[in-house]
Amino acid sequence: MILTNTLTIPGKEIVESLGIARGSTVRARNIGRDIFAGLKTIVGGEISEYTKLLADAREEALQRMIQDAEKLGADAIINLRFTTSSVMAGSAEILAYGTAVKIK
Repeated sequence: MILTNTLTIPGKEIVESLGIARGSTVRARNIGRDIFAGLKTIVGGEISEYTKLLADAREEALQRMIQDAEKLGADAIINLRFTTSSVMAGSAEILAYGTAVKIK
């Protein structure tokens, strides 16, 4: 599966647009990470526990989007984007979406 955040794929011809492919996940913080994050806010620096949590969430959303595109029969996903929104205190949704296409 070819993934790109552009509207075209160099060297490829888009022959059909199949619609929007999407994948999402909702993740919540946990008490262990919150304790370490709280300590990190005192001394400063990157809160690596949250960095890893969000990186894992992005990867899961991306894989779910690819599975959605495969169900549509896509060869590629163009105009790939990520967005996030707060669902409730302490949790967030990560959404990956793009246009599923057939290429030649």
